[in-house]
Amino acid sequence: MGAKKGQWVQISNIVLQPSERAPQVPEDTKKVPLKMWVKGHLTADAEIGAECEIITPTGRAVKGALVEVEPTYTHGFGDYVEELAVIRAQVKNALGV
Repeated sequence: MGAKKGQWVQISNIVLQPSERAPQVPEDTKKVPLKMWVKGHLTADAEIGAECEIITPTGRAVKGALVEVEPTYTHGFGDYVEELAVIRAQVKNALGV
């Protein structure tokens, strides 16, 4: 599967090899490379796994291997917590809102 110029994609590259990791990092961390993932718009057509360049939302040009086409955001704010609803009501009451 490929991606077209201008399409929203995610790339990845290795920032540090295991041998380049700082000496103070935990042993299990030292064994793996430090990777970076960045999302942005492709500057030219590319295939998954191919080296490509993107322009990030902040305007930076970044190169890396194409990992995903039109990636979604998967973060969330976690499960509902009743205590936070109670605190919200208390804060609104204190502020007179």
